[in-house]
Amino acid sequence: MTLIDGKATAAAIKAEIAEEVKDMVAKGSRAPHLVAILVGHDGGSETYVRNKVIACEACGFKSTLIRYEDDVTEAELLAKVKELNEDEGVDGFIVQLPLPKHIDEQKVIMAIDYRKDVDGFHPVNVGRMSIGLPCFISATPLGILTLLQRYNIETSGKKCVILGRSNIVGKPMAQLMLQKHLADATVTVCHSHSKTLKQECLEADIIIAAIGRPNFLTADMVKPGAVVIDVGTTRVPDATKKSGTRLNGDVKFDEVAPKCSFITPVPGGVGPMTICSLMKNTLSAAKKEFYK
Repeated sequence: MTLIDGKATAAAIKAEIAEEVKDMVAKGSRAPHLVAILVGHDGGSETYVRNKVIACEACGFKSTLIRYEDDVTEAELLAKVKELNEDEGVDGFIVQLPLPKHIDEQKVIMAIDYRKDVDGFHPVNVGRMSIGLPCFISATPLGILTLLQRYNIETSGKKCVILGRSNIVGKPMAQLMLQKHLADATVTVCHSHSKTLKQECLEADIIIAAIGRPNFLTADMVKPGAVVIDVGTTRVPDATKKSGTRLNGDVKFDEVAPKCSFITPVPGGVGPMTICSLMKNTLSAAKKEFYK
């Protein structure tokens, strides 16, 4: 069994990005500029945005954090999105989700200029990705694809089962794994109401678990030699930790790992690659690789 080290892989990629940025600046270009909008004080969002700022520093990017309280109006937020769309000094920006209930998340996503949508959530980017055109790919699926490539994991013709059908992970992951020039896999998407879920998993060469249920994937659902990618990040009680909680994946790691050829841990697997992928998208935005 090989443990897929997302932390080390992300560090290597950020070092590569930093070298490219140094070269860009030496040739007279400015450093890429990423802006993050954070509404409220959600603990997970705070941590995620803080890690993005740290990653920007490691890559040599300029980063700006714009904060609003929970009571910000939808109109105020949309006005800021419009301002960032029109600011030529901003290459890409993200609006950290989730947003307060009084704000229509989809309306905010739709308002972002797709050429600056480094989260890859805008329908233009989602649509282009689904037919294999250059675009910003949402960060978690891109991170998973990068891990598979960096570890030289064979995907062509393999059966890949994706657990979960979210717009952020499950659906885009299925599209990427299907595409001939990327993964060329045979893809099945399962969810909590799938009748043959266990059987599908037992036949899978690659399982990507993004269902949001701690320890959902157990050893009796995995065939020997399978590749298992765990996207789950649920906080569960743990009295041995100072915080009283720990991060738990969707995979029952201790019993599943011995059966696998490759597996990602939680934490330290997919998580670091998500932020690293956002950096890759921001660099592409600065270089205008996809959209002029």
